[in-house]
Amino acid sequence: MSRATEPVGVKCVIWDLDDTVWDGVLLEGDVPRPRAEVVDTLRTLDGRGILHAVASRGDHDRAVAHLRDLGLLDYFVHVEVGWDAKSVAVTRTAAALNLNPDSFAFVDNDPSERDEVADALPMVRCYPDSAAADLPNRPEFVPERLTEESRRRRVMYQAEQRRRGDEERAGAHRAEFLAGLDLVMTVRRAGEEDLDRARELTVRTHQLNTTGRTYSLEELRALCADPRHEILVASLTDRYGSYGTIGLAVSELTGDDHVLTLLLMSCRVVSRGAGSALLHHVVARARAAGRRPCAEFIPSSVNRIMLVNLRFAGFAPAGERDGVLLLAVDPAAAPAPAPAHVRIVDGDLAESAPTAVADPTPPAGRR
Repeated sequence: MSRATEPVGVKCVIWDLDDTVWDGVLLEGDVPRPRAEVVDTLRTLDGRGILHAVASRGDHDRAVAHLRDLGLLDYFVHVEVGWDAKSVAVTRTAAALNLNPDSFAFVDNDPSERDEVADALPMVRCYPDSAAADLPNRPEFVPERLTEESRRRRVMYQAEQRRRGDEERAGAHRAEFLAGLDLVMTVRRAGEEDLDRARELTVRTHQLNTTGRTYSLEELRALCADPRHEILVASLTDRYGSYGTIGLAVSELTGDDHVLTLLLMSCRVVSRGAGSALLHHVVARARAAGRRPCAEFIPSSVNRIMLVNLRFAGFAPAGERDGVLLLAVDPAAAPAPAPAHVRIVDGDLAESAPTAVADPTPPAGRR
């Protein structure tokens, strides 16, 4: 490795191809087979939610075609094959996947290529091809927690790439594109299996967050068990696949009021109107229980959009306490219209949550 000490937390492995993933060089006329230990590592890390990408020299179309012929192409969420420096390919991959370079590992048989990446991007962890079989045993490749959602990370990234490409091609017709997404939001009470993702959302989400409060696993677990609180999680699907769990609502039930103390959404769905959809569902849920919908809002430099969402959902200022803006919905007022392009499903009532397009066929060798 290129550095003496390494933090844990690799999220993506970037692979060289010739004499690394396979034995041989495509441009020299070889028809190489993949190394068995590399394929095993691809499968193992993919099952842990660690992504794979390619940074290699050669002809892009020929490399992609050979990966497809080998049944390996679907493992890779981004492919960079050409003649630029490998550090440039790594940088482009980080931008394409919206990940920090310090969460990447780079595997290459050529020590000069590893040195070039290490010099240009010292935060990237570099490994020789001889280390491929051992990567799953290293602590940086063992996630602290593994959930069903994290196991499906590659599938969700690939769905997002198709979604983003089609949206860009829609151009001025974006409204029609959004209306045709067949967005379905499933909202349900949080269970034990949701707590890791719920905690992660409170730590990571800032722009689409009403109060900025964070919770530990223990705090979330205690709130779920407390009848005076309601913890809801929201997942989102469309015709491309699943976005995963993208929303969290924490409410306190006090007297006749249903007080929303935290509502947040992943920034990945900021353009989908999902925040408004979840907020309208929380209001409808409170009304159905005979309670007055209320909300707390703590302003920050980036979350004004959430105050706008609250106001459009019918919340009006009702006071202020210790820097916390209090809002409430007039019980006598007609409900504000919910976003028409998002269908809400109550996961606590449905026997099974609806899904969009089924996951793509798994790569060859995994069927």
